[in-house]
Amino acid sequence: MLKERLKYILAVILYGTVGMFLRFVDLPSEAVALYRGSIGALFILFYRLALRQRPELKAIGKNIVWLLCSGIALGLNWIFLFAAYVNTTVAIASLCNYMAPIMVIALTPLILKEKLDWRKIPCIIAAVIGIVLVSGIIGGGITGPAGVAFGLLGACCFAGIVFCNRKLKDISAFDRALVQLAVSALTILPYVLIKNRGIPLPKDLKSGLIVLILGVLQTGVAYVLYFSGMGKLPVQSVAILGYIEPVVSVLCSVIFLRERLGWYGWIGAALILSAAVVSELIPPKNVQSR
Repeated sequence: MLKERLKYILAVILYGTVGMFLRFVDLPSEAVALYRGSIGALFILFYRLALRQRPELKAIGKNIVWLLCSGIALGLNWIFLFAAYVNTTVAIASLCNYMAPIMVIALTPLILKEKLDWRKIPCIIAAVIGIVLVSGIIGGGITGPAGVAFGLLGACCFAGIVFCNRKLKDISAFDRALVQLAVSALTILPYVLIKNRGIPLPKDLKSGLIVLILGVLQTGVAYVLYFSGMGKLPVQSVAILGYIEPVVSVLCSVIFLRERLGWYGWIGAALILSAAVVSELIPPKNVQSR
């Protein structure tokens, strides 16, 4: 169990460094997202073939509708999140994106027809207050309003991925990741072609190397570690350990990029992360505590 836990933690740490690396790439954010999805999908495909494991086409076919929807949502999430990284601080973009779990809680009664647990309502309120503080409205003006908006749009798409994945049945995590990454790249491709009149190439060696690292390490390797680890971990551990990612994003933003969050921002970050973690810790009503 320790080995799986370490794999999962390493995966979310890698995810958390994406925003920092993106700042050093001389490419449009949507082009980076395209390269990331394409390289990541190819890496997972070759990884599985190296293990002599072929994609299960029958399982993919049975889930194709929800796989397409989740892949499209993933592509849109990356477009909005990467745009948020460019238009505001990495910390604020990441925290806005991590409003997704709270959105899932709030929207579950409407989409999945499940009753909202009243014990989680304070978590929703705390997260909303947190996002207001992080945005900078109270502290003297919004810090990158476009970035905040893009981050929240990314969170909406993130929530869509969660709902789509709830509909998937009898398909391996690797096949799910492979199809979702491939579809995300295809989703981003038309946007990149129209906006840039073609697919932009890295303008220097540094940008090319970073794009390759993002595709192989922060996407391909991270997805392999993520699904290898989460398969044997309790669901609650998976949910809570996942919040290491925004913490890493915030720390990278402050330590390496010298971005300031401010006191209001730190309070808001604590509210968002605490609300999300507490909401995961609340057991279902039909489960009695011992």
